[in-house]
Amino acid sequence: MKHNHNHDNTPAAQLMPVRFEFTSPTAKSVCIAGTFNQWKPEAKTLHSSGAGNWWKETNLAPGTYEYCLVVDGNWICDPRARESVPNPFGGRNSILTVADSPEAKHLADAENLPLKNINKNKTKNI
Repeated sequence: MKHNHNHDNTPAAQLMPVRFEFTSPTAKSVCIAGTFNQWKPEAKTLHSSGAGNWWKETNLAPGTYEYCLVVDGNWICDPRARESVPNPFGGRNSILTVADSPEAKHLADAENLPLKNINKNKTKNI
């Protein structure tokens, strides 16, 4: 399993806000386990906002992490994650990349947007 590429002694000023969200109308409990909490689901329990919507806000050091959602005791890949990798148990771990600034996150998000052809509707002048 991969581990966070950062050190545990990261100053609090370098922590970035991260929000996890999950939707399941039938879930009774939802937790997160990953390299950021030594794979201990009880360390990060999501809050229910009703109607099957679950969320958790936390601060993490910049870096790349692997994690799973633990829904009613079942470990699953986060359906909102853009990337995942195989884990040694035959399942998949979600990948979370925490940027080192809000601007860097915005740029990383922009890199994943589909390109638009601005010349598509223009006609050629001959």
